[in-house]
Amino acid sequence: MDPFGRKIDYLRISVTDRCNERCLYCMPEGYKGWENKPDHLTAEEIVRVVRVAAGLGFRKFRLTGGEPLVRGDVPEIVRAMTAIPGVECIGLSTNGMKLSAFAKPLREAGLRTVNVSLDALDPAIYHRITGGDVARVLAGIRAAVDAGFERVKLNCVLMRGVNEAEIWPLVLFAAEHGLPLRLIELMPLTTTEVLTEKNFMPCGEAMQWLSRHDELIPQPDCRLGHGPAKYFLLKQTGAMVGFVGALTNEHFCDNCNKMRLTADGKVRPCLGNHVEVDLRAALRSGANDGALKELLETALRVKPLEHQFRNQYQPCRPMTAIGG
Repeated sequence: MDPFGRKIDYLRISVTDRCNERCLYCMPEGYKGWENKPDHLTAEEIVRVVRVAAGLGFRKFRLTGGEPLVRGDVPEIVRAMTAIPGVECIGLSTNGMKLSAFAKPLREAGLRTVNVSLDALDPAIYHRITGGDVARVLAGIRAAVDAGFERVKLNCVLMRGVNEAEIWPLVLFAAEHGLPLRLIELMPLTTTEVLTEKNFMPCGEAMQWLSRHDELIPQPDCRLGHGPAKYFLLKQTGAMVGFVGALTNEHFCDNCNKMRLTADGKVRPCLGNHVEVDLRAALRSGANDGALKELLETALRVKPLEHQFRNQYQPCRPMTAIGG
């Protein structure tokens, strides 16, 4: 439990701050703050943290980045995590660029769920947002479905003037393939200036866009994964669409259940708050598991009631360096 009575049992683990794309909302233009390789936690250190966290009551884990699959040992990390008592679910968040090659090995290692970023289907718009190739992402999604994961979800960050015209095609794509789609409000995770009236598209506006095409039926009891999305079933298409309104939903943090571990070994109790607790120093100074447990408990005690995104939040390091 955190100080506000919330059960925190979900740890998102960034395995690298490197990425093979440069998304507008994740990595500032010109960003060169890559962690040196020795600063990243090793596979053994990550697995040790998971073991201690599981002993503390964490049950759900997600590997993120940067782009986690630029690191080749992710299947081995997953396999070691699955052997830890108390670990109930391991997921992965990826941009999908390397997923076609990794999907089967990850599933065989014990990975249960995959979230894939898909901000547009139009190749030019996708490239404008990410610098990447949407064809490779679509191949990765197909491979993930074929590999038999328990769930494959699609994530789209809403950007007015950039990808609002892609919302309906994405819904149709998700419906065709039987995949849930989450529409996520832009958050100030590169610079404060990323949020302007010109480019910020609230979830409510996206719902209005969709209601022009289909009827949205609330699904208050729908829980697809461990995140904060509020889901709606589109009556005609059959698509399941979730909305993640970190800025417009005043109760967004009420049921928060997660903390983050950055690639360089800092526990971050809240994405939208600068507080961090250093685990790497303890890991590399010979600390025992009891000391690591105390540091995780410290992070739980300093977890804030809510994020600071609505208060001209200025990130001290961008999303790619924190972990998705």
